[in-house]
Order: sequence, then C-alpha cells, then structure tokens
Amino acid sequence: MVLPLFAYLFYFTFIPVFQTIQISFLDDKSNQISLINYQSLFSHIDFNSALFNTIFITLVGITVQIVIALVIALILKKKFFGRGFFRTIMLIPMGVPTLVSGVTLLFVFGQTGYFNELLYRLGLVSTQPYWLGGGFESLAVIIFADMWKVLPLTILLLLAGLESIGEDVYEASSIDGANGWKKFWHITLPLLKPSITMAIILRAIDSFRIFELPLVMTGKNVPVLSTFAYEAFQRNQYGLSGAAAVILLFIIIIFILLYFFIVERKEARENR
Repeated sequence: MVLPLFAYLFYFTFIPVFQTIQISFLDDKSNQISLINYQSLFSHIDFNSALFNTIFITLVGITVQIVIALVIALILKKKFFGRGFFRTIMLIPMGVPTLVSGVTLLFVFGQTGYFNELLYRLGLVSTQPYWLGGGFESLAVIIFADMWKVLPLTILLLLAGLESIGEDVYEASSIDGANGWKKFWHITLPLLKPSITMAIILRAIDSFRIFELPLVMTGKNVPVLSTFAYEAFQRNQYGLSGAAAVILLFIIIIFILLYFFIVERKEARENR
C-alpha cells in the first residue's frame, strides 16, 4: 500500500529536486561542475530585487495577516446572529483559483480599475496612478492580493486555537477582577501562541513560494524568487534557474524544520 505513494514521491518529487540541485552546479557552457551559477546569481541585480521582494512580501504580509486574522477570529468566536453565514462566506476566497483571483484583482488595481475610479471620485487623485509598475506600491498590492486569497486559512487556524481555550479560564480571571484587555493580554495571547506559531510558519512556507500573483499582476515589474527562476528557465539559463530554485528550496526547508522543531516537538511533549 505504501509502494505507490513512495514511487510517486520518488519519481515526481525527489528525482526532479536532485536533478535541479545537480543542474545548479553545472556550467551551461562547459557542462562542468562549478559554482559559477551561484556567483552569477548573487551578483545579478534582478535576483537581489527578487530576494528582497520575496522577504518583504513574506514578513509584511504575514504580520498584517496575523493581526487582521486575529481580530476577525475574535469576532467570529462570539455568538451573534448570522455567525454561521459569515463563517461560510469567509471561506469563498480559498475556493477561487490563484490565477483567477490575480486576473480579477487586475480589474481592481489596474490603471483604469475600480480602485483608481474610487480615488478619483473621492477627489484623492487627479490622474490614474499605475499601481502595478514596480516599487513599494506594487508590493503592497501583491500583499493585499495574497492576503485576500489566504486570509481564511489563517483565520481558521486562529479560530481553532480560540475555540480550544476553556471558558472556565476566563470566568476565573473575571472573579479575580481582570478586564477585557487583561484577559486578552494575559490569557488569550499566551494560550493562543501555538496556533499563532503554526500559522506564521505555514504561511511563511507558502508565502516564499508565491508565483502566480506577482507574475499575473505585475509581470517582470516585481520579480520574486519563483518568477526569477521561471524567467531564467525561459531564457534557457538552466543553471541560473536551478541555482535560484535551490536557494528558494533551502529557505523553505528552514521553515519546515522550524515547524517540526517548534510545533511538532511541543505537541509530542504535551502528549506524553
């Protein structure tokens, strides 16, 4: 029963990864083992921009997502009329393909999109800014687009953590005279720390792999590590593309190890 799964992982995951690592150490011209691809990579201005953009999107995006997701999760935890309906429609962005969401948001943030029309009608702009031409405004648009797509997953992780906190803890703190802010700061946040840690690590792994949104929305104006590797491959620079892919793989492996050492090991200790 395990053999088909092993064969699938071996032929469609491990072999391509090993071949990519091998290609990253081969000179495209002489076909000899060399570090020239990595030397060219770190001196390439587009790679430096791609690395910065990827890290910026990941750090800023995760920070904003955690804050907003926590606020929404706290609201959805409370009992109110229509809570089930709002919990259901919240999941809609997860069902939209990333490519479709990227194209849809082009109609919002394009130069003649709805966002510029709104700003113009409010009198905030007199021209049509180009939000997707590069720079920090394009990074902000990508962060917003990525947040809209994956925010429900972060909310679900935090909401599950909130639901696991017993009401008796809050009742005991109320008897001791704790107000709402003290309950949140001294009870909710400490007990929610495992869920927040899991959400941060899982989102970091996913955010470093971001590909469709920047490619569809900004093209070459905002390169990230995955689009840089893709563009190098399209130019038949296989060694350079492989080196960029290996760097991205190395970063993702670091966060996977962090997940296992921080989250999984803590759960294993708690289950003993």
